[in-house]
Amino acid sequence: MGANMGKNASLLDALPSGQGTLHVVMLGLDSAGKTTALYRLKFDQYLNTVPTIGFNCEKVKGTLGKAKGINFLVWDVGGQEKLRPLWKSYTRCTDGIVFVLDSVDVERMEEAKMELLRTVKSPENTGVPILVLANKQDLPGAREPRELEKLLGLLELGGNAGSSTSGHLWHVQPACAITGDGLHEGLEVLYEMILKRRKLAKMCKKKTR
Repeated sequence: MGANMGKNASLLDALPSGQGTLHVVMLGLDSAGKTTALYRLKFDQYLNTVPTIGFNCEKVKGTLGKAKGINFLVWDVGGQEKLRPLWKSYTRCTDGIVFVLDSVDVERMEEAKMELLRTVKSPENTGVPILVLANKQDLPGAREPRELEKLLGLLELGGNAGSSTSGHLWHVQPACAITGDGLHEGLEVLYEMILKRRKLAKMCKKKTR
């Protein structure tokens, strides 16, 4: 675990602040809306998509706050059950993970929780910031972020984006991939979490010297 932490930290240190391209992996169950979210971020319009067999990869530019002008290389990986074992190949040495969630599909919430926590607790993803995109907020019955935090077991992970306590950095962002609502706001929070993690890694390095 320590070796992975070191490797990830050195990658983060090598990235000049505010420059370079950040690598982000977009995961989630099938039909959560990952590809719709990716192409809405890329082209700022709704594109009709088909289920992803394999992955899609696009460079997306942040438009808000500190993330404005920052390039994100986003890997959108298929969410069918048979493809999920491949997720770990994409999350290795990534800067951030976006987990897209269908906020309406309560029946599969436990399945989503299991896959999310398995990804977060994987040794190579130690400390990698997690943005949960609570998609389909435009639909009736969509669960609110606070409820989703409990349903997904995120509170067990420790510090969220707004806290100064140690733990896994995470944030739940309400969103609608079809209209684009909340997507760029989510990227902005993810970028701030990545910066925070980099700062913590530098502080840890100084302490161990």
